[in-house]
Amino acid sequence: MSKLAKIPIKIKENVTVSQEGFSIKVSGPKGILYYALPASVEIKVENGSLEVKVKDKNEERIKELLGLARAMIANMVTGVQVGFSKKLELSGVGYRAQVSGNDLILSVGFSHTVKIAAPKDITFLVTDNIITVSGIDKSLVGDTAAKIRSIRPPEPYKGKGIKYVDERIRRKAGKAAKTLGAK
Repeated sequence: MSKLAKIPIKIKENVTVSQEGFSIKVSGPKGILYYALPASVEIKVENGSLEVKVKDKNEERIKELLGLARAMIANMVTGVQVGFSKKLELSGVGYRAQVSGNDLILSVGFSHTVKIAAPKDITFLVTDNIITVSGIDKSLVGDTAAKIRSIRPPEPYKGKGIKYVDERIRRKAGKAAKTLGAK
């Protein structure tokens, strides 16, 4: 059995977990999330905690499936209770972002503005060139933040572009700095 799957998931009183066939439904104050369990995995909810168990021990990839199922359910419980967010930073002269309804409008050095529609259950917030992507589904928040970053990834010479707030960009010396050091 996976080391991660042995750890029980603590469920707060305002979060409910129910199983309907091979599907898990987690509901809380921020919303409802669903996850399709693998066929050889089952869950047991008792005394305010949830445990992931094995149905069929003969399956080949049971360790990976147990760890994955436990991690997904734990992220769902955290998401409906607290939520997730990722912060992106715009760095460059004239780079701006603004929220218009559910859409994010970026001006990042192209001849046109880039408009990104927010997926369901995702919200954008812009303050001082910091874009905050928040929602209850961890993977959707990460995918949306990665999609925004891919519009103008940071470049290594001047550091201009869209980067995560905690990301460190490795800077390169330009052509002029290389020729000065060669003499």
